[in-house]
Amino acid sequence: MTFQFIDDHRDEFPVSRMCKVLDVSRSGYYAWRGRPPSEREMENRKLYKKIEAVYDESGGVYGSPRIYDRLDEQGVICSENRIARLMRLRGLRAKQEKTFKVTTRRNKAHPVAPNLLDRNFEANGLNEIWLADITTIDTAEGWLYLAAVLDLFSRRIVGWAMSDRMTGALTMRALRMALAQREVEPGLIHHSDQGSQYTDKRYQQLLKDWGIRPSMNGVGTWYDNAPMESFFATLKTERVHHRAYQARDEARADIFSYIEGFYNRRRIHSSLGYASPLEYERLYHQHSRYP
Repeated sequence: MTFQFIDDHRDEFPVSRMCKVLDVSRSGYYAWRGRPPSEREMENRKLYKKIEAVYDESGGVYGSPRIYDRLDEQGVICSENRIARLMRLRGLRAKQEKTFKVTTRRNKAHPVAPNLLDRNFEANGLNEIWLADITTIDTAEGWLYLAAVLDLFSRRIVGWAMSDRMTGALTMRALRMALAQREVEPGLIHHSDQGSQYTDKRYQQLLKDWGIRPSMNGVGTWYDNAPMESFFATLKTERVHHRAYQARDEARADIFSYIEGFYNRRRIHSSLGYASPLEYERLYHQHSRYP
């Protein structure tokens, strides 16, 4: 596979330099090129094309565990270690996380709800626990703010809204979108931080009108809402940090495409048994209908 790597990249780098870096001889490489590929090499080439197809389809965000799961679904027989080795040799890597910043600010005049979750991020069904938060997206025009509501059970983003201002109207739009899409029963827990956009009386009244129980982080403890922060980190790792948005409208369109076109429908999660949020919800409904 070392010689194969050199062969694949000989139009980009001098063969002599690659041989030196990879500690192989040029004569060995040219001897390898002069013979027909072995059966194992042919199998690796075919497998790599399938790996690359799944990797490209994910936008470069899948590592070897998720690619292994997708290929297994396709009936491809191979080990995860083999996939990882081929990806490493070809330079395929899952995009890495970057840090995030605190966005919301507390209004000390607003009452604060207790932390009903206490970092117990488990739900037994849909619409039992919703998580909400706001993050920032950098553009050449300035900040774009994204408010999102996540169903903890399926990890689906059920409501979202974007604006150039971080106001209560922004979070209200995201919550109303979630309420319009889901069948909500009284007792649903809504968990957020203590930002003024969530403690605002209009927001809290909307929760009350629907029989939703408010829950909030402790002060300055983002990990009290870790799955929501994980979504934002995923969004930025897999999409935002690989873009240079010139305008807010460009960012809006791209983030919409990511959330609705990829994340909810196609992005697989290890915590969901390597299903996407929508796939996981379909399985849940099937099981509920036919126990």
